[in-house]
Amino acid sequence: MFNEALTELAGELGFEYYAYLNLQPVGTFAVSNYSPEWQDRYFSKSFNEIDPVVQIAKSTMKAFTWTSENTRTVRSRRVRRFYLDAAGFGIRSGITIPVATAFRRMAMLTIASHRPSLSLDRDIDPVAAATAVAQLHVLIEQAEIEPTSKPSIRMTAKQALMLKWSSEGKSMRDIARIENMTYSNVNFHMNNARKKLDAGTLAQATALATKLI
Repeated sequence: MFNEALTELAGELGFEYYAYLNLQPVGTFAVSNYSPEWQDRYFSKSFNEIDPVVQIAKSTMKAFTWTSENTRTVRSRRVRRFYLDAAGFGIRSGITIPVATAFRRMAMLTIASHRPSLSLDRDIDPVAAATAVAQLHVLIEQAEIEPTSKPSIRMTAKQALMLKWSSEGKSMRDIARIENMTYSNVNFHMNNARKKLDAGTLAQATALATKLI
């Protein structure tokens, strides 16, 4: 019902697709009517890390329009590849509305079209748009709606083991003794795990790891 309602809403606005993205260090996920193949590709190729729409949303935190047609000015080969892949799935232009969520994170709603460019009949009301997306975010969180796609966090066996011990209250010196490793090696693996979790501190990484382990 949720998918049908948002698809219908996007259609009434003249768009074919919608995509809600909740950006979290653990549990980042999408609810969308994009092709399942594109959704799987988006996360398996880590496109969420380079997606220009996500980057603009983070930096502006206000509603904006975009198009994938201006790829000639893009220097990054990987970003150009992303635009071409998206266009291959009929995603060429759209409107994105980001909103701030708890713990300085962000969620965003995109409605997209196969058309190469947008011709809006009227300007976007940023306040109304942000309010609507904020309400949508609360609804999705409260209803615990099943994601249509989400990334997997890839860790080495050592990184996962370090976090496992840390989540059980062991210090890095304890882990070094238990696993017969040097303190510097434990610190190395713990810091790499922290970076993969997008955590600011090792304590935060450990807290996030308890949701994964």
